[in-house]
Amino acid sequence: MTAFHIRRFRFVWPALLAALLSGCGDGRPRRVPVAGQIRIDGKPLTKGFIRVVPERSRAATGAIDQDGRFRLTTFEPNDGCVTGTHRAEVVAYETVSLSAIRWLVPAKYQKADTSEIIVTIDGPTDELLIELTWAGGQPYIERLETAGDSDPNKLQ
Repeated sequence: MTAFHIRRFRFVWPALLAALLSGCGDGRPRRVPVAGQIRIDGKPLTKGFIRVVPERSRAATGAIDQDGRFRLTTFEPNDGCVTGTHRAEVVAYETVSLSAIRWLVPAKYQKADTSEIIVTIDGPTDELLIELTWAGGQPYIERLETAGDSDPNKLQ
């Protein structure tokens, strides 16, 4: 190697090293690990799903466990959520029978457009806390149409 090549390598090497350390990326938006808990009227929500909906990226979802805990996934298991301030929704119900379900959260929380849940993701966290309320209400049973309906899952 000539002196010219060594000098050129000396300048190229730091840039190459920086690219390797920062990662080439997977071509997808930057995500950070996000986990947390959902409570309703101060108690852990024991089942359901959360969905965080960024404006210009894929939504992140997570199942809610018996302690109200969740971990978000956007593209790959537990890869988190894109950074920013986003709307979110929570859907939680249990099947009572073939023709009835019990909703465990008020209807407004089931759609990001109406939920009023706003989360800010500015870095990795396992302490995202989402507080919901029945505001005096309580879980309710909704009857599903089945008689004469070809779709037994259609809600009334």
